[in-house]
Amino acid sequence: MLPWARRTIVEEEQWLSSEEFSATLGICQIVPGPNVTNLAVCVGSRFCGVTGAIAAVLGLSLGPICIVILLALLYNHFRDLESVRGILRGISAVGVGLIASTGFKMLKDEFHYPPSLLVVVMVMIAASFFHLGLGWVVLIASPVALFLAWHKAKR
Repeated sequence: MLPWARRTIVEEEQWLSSEEFSATLGICQIVPGPNVTNLAVCVGSRFCGVTGAIAAVLGLSLGPICIVILLALLYNHFRDLESVRGILRGISAVGVGLIASTGFKMLKDEFHYPPSLLVVVMVMIAASFFHLGLGWVVLIASPVALFLAWHKAKR
């Protein structure tokens, strides 16, 4: 859902710039709850306050909930078919590709201020090499990220 949200919010509707999207998503990843739902609350409230936040969450979730319920019913009926298992393996590869694509698009923004790539590398090492949890990664990377953001704002 995140790739679709980014494409709609940044590329098609241009409600947020790419940098605003990345910053808002960063905040949404820290707070509890699904990232995309938190993003919908932020974007909706930015334009129409509480009403916008509620409308954004309902607009984001009602359609997919109906589709997931329908797919769950179909899966429950056809889950033993080998072709259904093959389709699900293919769908998982598509999901990984979409998330990676969104990550590369967001990474491209960081090249506008190369020192921020240090934070990207720190987070990747902390999460991938040391397998630290989100809280530890945020605690470790935040001081450097805040310093770089402050330095970038001064320019």
